[in-house]
Amino acid sequence: MALVTLRAGAAQDPLRVGDRMPELKGQTLMGRTVVLPRTSAGKVTLVAMGFTYKSRFPVEAWAGWYRTTIDPATGMTFFEVPMIGGMATLGRWFINRGMRSGTPAELHDHVITVYGGTGDWKQRLSYSTGHEDDAYLSVFDTQGVVRWLHHGVFDQSRADELKKILASLAGRHHVAADPDHVDRRSEP
Repeated sequence: MALVTLRAGAAQDPLRVGDRMPELKGQTLMGRTVVLPRTSAGKVTLVAMGFTYKSRFPVEAWAGWYRTTIDPATGMTFFEVPMIGGMATLGRWFINRGMRSGTPAELHDHVITVYGGTGDWKQRLSYSTGHEDDAYLSVFDTQGVVRWLHHGVFDQSRADELKKILASLAGRHHVAADPDHVDRRSEP
């Protein structure tokens, strides 16, 4: 009798600051294929992933903060990424149609739907069932190197931290709609 070894896919190491962002391939709500970090090369990029239906609420909260805080002329970009796995992948057409109708048209190119591979990404982002409805955030620089990781609901103190990181990576402060912002580039 022959000995057969079944081998599962290799476990993904947790993503850490300083790692290169692994390829993340999906389609925008406009139907355009996107592969991050390649698609956003040359831009500082914030990605907010959600793995459950309820996670859309913290993802949308982070997205709303980004749109009202970060100047669109900064050379930075942002993507909301619904991660859809399991049997839900069979409803791809219905899911995409629902997301398109519930998302303003000007944001369709900033929503990337990923079908499949959710298990790998859950491992990479240290997903846990106690935090299944969190937004999983990552920032990578213009070269695709991860510079910040966080998961959770929107939190102003974390948003302040994120704003500083984004500004630092962009090389200057680019903040819009923040009348309390003081440019401190010349301070030590």
